[in-house]
Amino acid sequence: MHDSEVAIEVTAGHWTDHEARTGCTVLLFDRPARAVADVRGGAPGTRETDLLKPGNLVRAVDAILLTGGSAFGLDATGGVMAYLRESGRGVITPAGPVPIVPSAVLYDLSVGLPRWPVAANAYEACKGARLLAETPRGLVGAGTGATTRKMFADHEPMRGGIGIGLAQVADGAMATAVVAVNAAGEVVVDVGAPDPRPGLLDQQPFTPERVATTIGVVAIDAPVDERTLIRCATAAHAGLARSIRPSHTILDGDTMFAIGLRTGNVDVADVLKYSVAVELAVERAIIDAITA
Repeated sequence: MHDSEVAIEVTAGHWTDHEARTGCTVLLFDRPARAVADVRGGAPGTRETDLLKPGNLVRAVDAILLTGGSAFGLDATGGVMAYLRESGRGVITPAGPVPIVPSAVLYDLSVGLPRWPVAANAYEACKGARLLAETPRGLVGAGTGATTRKMFADHEPMRGGIGIGLAQVADGAMATAVVAVNAAGEVVVDVGAPDPRPGLLDQQPFTPERVATTIGVVAIDAPVDERTLIRCATAAHAGLARSIRPSHTILDGDTMFAIGLRTGNVDVADVLKYSVAVELAVERAIIDAITA
């Protein structure tokens, strides 16, 4: 490490509705964390991502919410904000603190009952938050109703889910990815398996409207600056593209957040190392999501 700053602590909590096959997952930070959002899918559902663009007023977040329920699920963000405000967290204003909680949604309305997470459910997820190493994966939280391989007319969809992946750098830096995989494309589990994409050139792809999206958060436990976070958010999408074929389609709303758990100056060699670690962590999280 280049810096002795104590890392921001990350905890995660799920709310799961197995009957409706939906849910939400919240990542909480014990103090404001620098963040970048990178939205690349053709059908995104997000809240507060514009706030994180370079040059804007607020660049740190108190939490991030990943949720099912398509656009309806964005309302669940209010429950995270209420939970944080009770603790005095957020940007201080004359009317009290305003917590900063960017969020992203995936579409799961058609796999179970047409229900979605609401504010009370996200509040409950916050109350149950635990360290990432203790967080359940698979068909829970935002991954409860997630599926993959939905654009291939000659294949049945496969289960998706939420996964966690880690990659450590020799200097002790760590990248941790939390990804909810609900892709239109196919997850690459075996790199030697036939590539499904050429088949899409010879036949009409199955194109149900707004049924996909992979969303996730990558936390970098190393001293980082804004440039590094921007490059890590790009790298997160590179890991997504290596693991899902095809990715970033017009049917997907692929969105990744990059979070810095420490602040500091970073040289070019470290930016490269951290970016590679992020790619690997995302790839491992995607595999974990469908196998956990």
